[in-house]
Amino acid sequence: MPARSVHFVLAADPPPRLDKALARDVPADASLSRTRLARLIADGAVRVDGTVATEAKARVAEGARIEITVEEAEESDILPEAIPLAIVFEDDDLIVVDKPAGMVVHPAPGTPNGTLVNALLHHFGDRLSGVGGVKRPGIVHRIDKDTSGLLVVAKSDAAHHGLAAQFKAHTADRAYLALCHGAPDPGDPRLHGLQGVSFEPGGVMRIATELGRHRFDRQRQAVVPAGGRRAVTRVSLEEPFGPPGALGAALVRCRLETGRTHQIRVHMAYVGHGLIGDPLYGGARKAGKKAMGETAAQAIDAFPRQALHAETLGFEHPVTGEMLSFRSPLPADLVDLIAVLRQLS
Repeated sequence: MPARSVHFVLAADPPPRLDKALARDVPADASLSRTRLARLIADGAVRVDGTVATEAKARVAEGARIEITVEEAEESDILPEAIPLAIVFEDDDLIVVDKPAGMVVHPAPGTPNGTLVNALLHHFGDRLSGVGGVKRPGIVHRIDKDTSGLLVVAKSDAAHHGLAAQFKAHTADRAYLALCHGAPDPGDPRLHGLQGVSFEPGGVMRIATELGRHRFDRQRQAVVPAGGRRAVTRVSLEEPFGPPGALGAALVRCRLETGRTHQIRVHMAYVGHGLIGDPLYGGARKAGKKAMGETAAQAIDAFPRQALHAETLGFEHPVTGEMLSFRSPLPADLVDLIAVLRQLS
């Protein structure tokens, strides 16, 4: 397999460990992430002063001559498919797409094709440098099949590493628009009695819990008292629908501090405002025809997916350092449902 060699000399005061020293001093244009470097060390592809080094913890010194042999990225075993994409932004390092509801992000046993990754492989063609030694898009975060909206995908190791670090540190800006049953109210005593729920200035509801697997349904996540992963969502009321005092519905903006599986859907159900159309966490709930009216109730009950849209995505470009921010308009199905709900107000 074709390979390239990367040569450089360790600068002054290097970290004592080989892997950390390489991560600090490897040339940026080599596009080698810390994870990739660790794998190359383990594979015997790194030489220090002419000697193969296979221990990531090996001690190194200033002035050491480094040679890294990098095999060109292998072809992915995922098949490219000519599926149309709504591309919001693209350069040599990453791509931002507006995913439609109904599209799975990555192939899995139940969905081997028709996914976003299949579509991206076709779109990239020979312009994909590869992630982790394989010509594949770098999936940094995911949104559910039936959630629409913005997603950033890496096209190189360097971009994948930089983006993943931002998502891990919770510095990426992610906000979702959702339609929920009822309207969250800072004056609701029930909400003030829920563990992990508090209100911030402006009536923003902060939900901070631990999330883990549901005890009886492995397909679901649940708020757990301990042993889960920290999850924080901030919810602001954008627009209530329905007569005053009625259950109604609401358009809310959910801003993620963390990004756990099903986080918004679980948190909204936890506070008693499950998402309209959500089959796992709130979609079985029926709209009240007496309060909502026949037309609105039918529209709510017939909505075919969780009413959730990844509207805003912001992050620092992992290579150029430029701050990027994108916004996706609501898709037609949500716009149409909101139009019906507005007739109630």
